[in-house]
Amino acid sequence: MELGVKICGITKPEQGRAIASLGATALGFICVPNTPRYVSPQQIRAIVEQLPDETPCDRVGVFLNASVEDICQTVENANLNCVQLHGSESTRFCDDLRVAFPDVKLIKALRIRSIADLNQASIYEPWVDALLLDAYHPDQAGGTGRTIDWAMLKQFRPHCPWFLAGGLNPHNVLDALNLVSPDGIDLSSGVETAPGDKNLRQVAQLFQTLKDSKHENTTICD
Repeated sequence: MELGVKICGITKPEQGRAIASLGATALGFICVPNTPRYVSPQQIRAIVEQLPDETPCDRVGVFLNASVEDICQTVENANLNCVQLHGSESTRFCDDLRVAFPDVKLIKALRIRSIADLNQASIYEPWVDALLLDAYHPDQAGGTGRTIDWAMLKQFRPHCPWFLAGGLNPHNVLDALNLVSPDGIDLSSGVETAPGDKNLRQVAQLFQTLKDSKHENTTICD
């Protein structure tokens, strides 16, 4: 199975288009006001409208404890096809969102600092399309540059697809993938010059690293 690559924190149309062309399977847009990478629904739509038709990718809105109504409105206004919940949203909330938008993919992000935190995964599996494991930070919900203890995830085998996030960059991504077998990876701060300003050279380096590893028969996913 091909490894999914999600680049999160997109804020600029030209960068979104370039990253999609390089091979990203998903672009993430931060829909959390008053955060460094926040983009409005109108800004997201402007980016989405410039994405190349020949390289389709998922358009993911990242939300933090927003209401179902606010999420639905943003999904419609921004033309998103995937929602990532990065807060303390319950399984009931996931179900309510599924009912409101049955055709929109749903990702639940979990912040991991110990094996005990992985118990949350089994709780959410029946309610979402995918899980995303991110590094824990006491004050920030994501984009911190911190990594998870990858060795802790070696036996992690949920019953739904999952993404590995948290401090990944072109230099350490293969170290992570030699230990764990996610269905996808999620990068933000590891491929940017400043919050929301992606470094296209680093993004290209990431895809070249993954391509070379496949050529060299390096296992990057099951």
